[in-house]
Amino acid sequence: MTAPATPPTATAAPQPPVTVRVFTQRFSSTPRGARLARHLALHQLHSWGVPHGTEVSETAAVLVAELAANAVTHGRVPGRDFELRLALAAGTLTVDVSDTRGERRPPGPGPTGFPADPAGDAENGRGLVLVAALADRWSVLDRVPVGKTVRAELDLPR
Repeated sequence: MTAPATPPTATAAPQPPVTVRVFTQRFSSTPRGARLARHLALHQLHSWGVPHGTEVSETAAVLVAELAANAVTHGRVPGRDFELRLALAAGTLTVDVSDTRGERRPPGPGPTGFPADPAGDAENGRGLVLVAALADRWSVLDRVPVGKTVRAELDLPR
């Protein structure tokens, strides 16, 4: 009697390792905290191989600056910090800025991906328009247990 034939085994193709880099830091909800967030974000990106002065670095700096300024201006709760989270994985840089003021939620992207334009003579309201123009994707998310997160994603060149 012959032994039953064993089915061929599939060998998995070698997969490159996936490296996810994450940086998370809380900052005081002050203009100084917002400036520090931008500075440390650029330093962190540089340590991850995104050099200062490159297009990605400069774009990330503007995204962090705008989102941090919004958190300080519109999301400030006395005694509470805002949080910056950077994640670099699979060719995408994700910038999350969270605050604890969930009731003051900005409008998310409209059908065009941009928020509604502010009135022509308005002194503010253009930060998220800038974020929408620079980011490849952006959204407003609920933050558990309280607050909101504004996320901007930037696709990195290959």
